[in-house]
Amino acid sequence: MRKKLTTAIVFCIVLSVSLAQENALYKWRKGIVKDEFVYESAPFPSCHSATMAETPQGLVYAFFGGTHERNPDVEIYVCRYENGQWTAPQSAADGVQQDGRRLPTWNPVFYQIPDGDLLLFYKVGPKPSEWWGMLKRSKDGGKTWSDAEKLPDGILGPIKNKPVLLSNGNLISPTSTEGNGWNIHFEISADFGKTWRKVGPIARGVDDVNAIQPSVLDHGNGKLQILARSRNWAIVESWSTDNGETWTPLVKSSLPNNNSGTDAVTMKNGTHVLVYNHVLPPPESPKGKRTPLNVSISKDGKNWDAVLILEDSPISQYSYPAVIQTKDGLLHFAYTWRREKMKHVVVDPAKLKKRKIKNGIWPTVNGYSLPEEEPYKAEEE
Repeated sequence: MRKKLTTAIVFCIVLSVSLAQENALYKWRKGIVKDEFVYESAPFPSCHSATMAETPQGLVYAFFGGTHERNPDVEIYVCRYENGQWTAPQSAADGVQQDGRRLPTWNPVFYQIPDGDLLLFYKVGPKPSEWWGMLKRSKDGGKTWSDAEKLPDGILGPIKNKPVLLSNGNLISPTSTEGNGWNIHFEISADFGKTWRKVGPIARGVDDVNAIQPSVLDHGNGKLQILARSRNWAIVESWSTDNGETWTPLVKSSLPNNNSGTDAVTMKNGTHVLVYNHVLPPPESPKGKRTPLNVSISKDGKNWDAVLILEDSPISQYSYPAVIQTKDGLLHFAYTWRREKMKHVVVDPAKLKKRKIKNGIWPTVNGYSLPEEEPYKAEEE
């Protein structure tokens, strides 16, 4: 009898702890109004690297898919949100060359010109240190596309994250290179992508920061900030006070980075939103597992509040996110789900609850903290 009673007590304790953790995790998902896969099945086994845009015809979503990253059959696929659901993935660009050779495509990035074309930037090449920039245009929200245009020599286009239209009328494209170390620069266009000029690269600073894939935040009055992926165990930042013409040397922010892609956006009310893996890798390697996937917000770009955990399974990976704010004020997050599917999460920012991030540590709620990682296994870039 005593043994049965003890077993029952242990069961109740375990159940109570489990329910408490589930309730705590629920608190990290307040504000989510939609959580969905963009497709259930596709003619390719692997996918990665999301981008989204709001067009006059509705939302459009793109990513690359194929046998696996770097495989020559990898193409850029597009889905459109029509009649309350996503269309099936449709190939919008491939890496077939004039001589018949086939090369992989990489990292699509959308930009919707105000009252103009939808631009699709992407890369073609055997690997990031050797790829080049390509561009296609759509006049109907991504249903049909122009012929591919190769960007001018030395111009790559936005490398992962969206361009930002500045108050002076310039379109600033955040980009980077991976050949001679990792370096960040910018490509600026005064005519929505017809012509370009380069700014940078940004100085690596005293920590010799190796960083790529920046996002641009607009603080107003010509003051800009970037947040970027790095090999330095932290999300890194740089600032400009002249609309991106000059930049401070790169420095580490207060937030960790697992050498994986991030994205950020400045909302209409001036609040900055960052989506990233809040993971600090072990000292012996700057690359850590790409889970969980988190969202933080800030008023000044320096002090960050934890607001969301989009994914927290120890099964990796949830990665290469994108974030936009639509005209109705909602936030839309797009990201890779385990390299098997692409995810779309819609959030009402008015319902987010803020909790301070202190010393780079994600706050604990009701005993719930971020899950322990499984042993790291090498993943694609």
